[in-house]
Amino acid sequence: MKRILFPTDFSEAATNAFVYALELAKIVHGELIVLHSYDLIPMDDQFFPENFNELYDSVEFANLDLFKDEVPRLRDIMDKHKLGHVKMMHELMEGDLFTNIKKSIHQNKIDYVVMGTSSNMGWEALFAGSNSGTVVLGLDVPMFCIPLGVKFKKIKTIGYVNHYTSKDKEALAAVLNMAKMLNAVVKSLYVRTSKSKMDAETKNRWEENFANEPIAFFEVRNDEIKQMILDFVSHQEIDVLTMLTYKSSFFEGMFVPNYAKKNEADIPIPILVIHA
Repeated sequence: MKRILFPTDFSEAATNAFVYALELAKIVHGELIVLHSYDLIPMDDQFFPENFNELYDSVEFANLDLFKDEVPRLRDIMDKHKLGHVKMMHELMEGDLFTNIKKSIHQNKIDYVVMGTSSNMGWEALFAGSNSGTVVLGLDVPMFCIPLGVKFKKIKTIGYVNHYTSKDKEALAAVLNMAKMLNAVVKSLYVRTSKSKMDAETKNRWEENFANEPIAFFEVRNDEIKQMILDFVSHQEIDVLTMLTYKSSFFEGMFVPNYAKKNEADIPIPILVIHA
């Protein structure tokens, strides 16, 4: 059985992503694990209050109460979308969010992570600041990033930003497997810039290798990579856009500025991040 991790801070963005997590669990006949991570009160190494245990307990109980209050709301969302049959478990973990996500992935043998973006309570730290993209670049399972305001719709077309490397070939095979589960097609985009070195023979060889798969290959010539991707998403009616994280500076340049400012993303669809 596939397992999907859904980290939540119970914000609007996270709750919006919950529907995607449910729908994915339904499609893959999987199990959803809801993770709420919280930090304790920061303490100076040289200052340890006498009532530390009471402070610890108060924070822990407050988060436990929050968790208990929010679970029925998640159940209501499940019933509203007729997804009450999806199996769901809950985890409440103290500590750093990134560390707890990695811990849960290992302990629960997670296959996918679904996360809402542009939320509060420290979630910007996942995409911005001195450790930009820590979670995005640091996990070893595919992750769906769901921008705030993007509502779930049936996934019919998955876009893939292709660089024609060996890593892309492995990732594209994984995307095709998912597309078959979703009964979707894949559209691969290569943006040929003035600095591109990929030759026509390589492209032809790729198309021959994937000839029997539900995929179409597209190429555009332009140095404005981001704009070409935006046009591709719009004109080809892409429902989910897939990228590899080994192009970290490119990935962050596409998304970090918007998430850090809490604006809606330039690309108004979910991003499926596959880790190289």
